[in-house]
Amino acid sequence: MVSIYEHEVSTIDGEKTTLENFRGKTLLLVNVASACGLTPQYTGLQNLHEKYSSCGLTVLAFPCNQFGSQEPGSENEIKVFCTTNYEISFPMYSKIEVNGQNRHALYHHLIGDGEDINWNFEKFLVGKDGISIQRFSPKTAPDDPVLIQAIEESLE
Repeated sequence: MVSIYEHEVSTIDGEKTTLENFRGKTLLLVNVASACGLTPQYTGLQNLHEKYSSCGLTVLAFPCNQFGSQEPGSENEIKVFCTTNYEISFPMYSKIEVNGQNRHALYHHLIGDGEDINWNFEKFLVGKDGISIQRFSPKTAPDDPVLIQAIEESLE
């Protein structure tokens, strides 16, 4: 079986890569959108990045336009929006599909053929071993105590 680190992804700047550089770190993968009612969660995600990155957490953002066409822009537009409005400094990737026939292999790895992603800002916490620990609803804010506790436990 392919590990989570082996899936090919493209950075927001179009560079093909894998998640290999994050091996041994706790990951929070989030499908994001710039024109969603939940877009302000970017602030909380950046706060998590700032607070926990030195402890081994990496937030990874994967823009997706499958929910209400709320991420219609180009990668450059997304990057400019996120850095200008939210000062995002965690890794961002090119737009992907998280549901349906064209579900990206990374998301197929996370959820298999199971239940689809519900909406923008659904979160997956992945442990240092590359195994998914917990899935969080889009409505679970980045500062939610349950999410914080799961992150802190995974960093121990």
